[in-house]
Amino acid sequence: MAFIPMTEYDSATPEVKHEYDDQIQKHGRITNMKRTLLHDVPSFKTYMDWYPMYDALVPVFGERAMTIFSYAISTGNDCLICGTFFRKILVDRGENPDALELNETEQLLLDFGVQITRNPHSIDPALYEKLRAQYSDRVLVQLIAFAGIMYATNLFNTVAKVPLDEVLYSYTAENKEGK
Repeated sequence: MAFIPMTEYDSATPEVKHEYDDQIQKHGRITNMKRTLLHDVPSFKTYMDWYPMYDALVPVFGERAMTIFSYAISTGNDCLICGTFFRKILVDRGENPDALELNETEQLLLDFGVQITRNPHSIDPALYEKLRAQYSDRVLVQLIAFAGIMYATNLFNTVAKVPLDEVLYSYTAENKEGK
């Protein structure tokens, strides 16, 4: 059961309705997390910064690698919503999220995402060396900042007990079919 109920369009303020409409226009629907965040528009807008951060990193790492990085962080945090969301993306691409074939960049981001969630105080120095050898300080700042917003998104969903979106039901790790 949700700790914080989702906002309802019919009783929303004009500002909240504007954000609802914008999300539907951009994404075709509005997620349960976004409906919950819309109790406070500044909080909602802060979390929506995930999108430009993601978009800035896709040209550097690739969309698949960023999906895998996000999936690693979300599953490492046991976030049902985000873990299932990224699982859905992989399944819809025809992949098995439980047996991914990764290139070097994807493996690097998977390992980094896993280590961030396990213990950010003791990330393997060899992993830092690999990242530093391949990417600028700016890109590394962007990547770590993105990990932070991904982590925050996981935290919000978990603590607020946001219910899993209906479109994700068949993609849960327990279901595994995703179709």
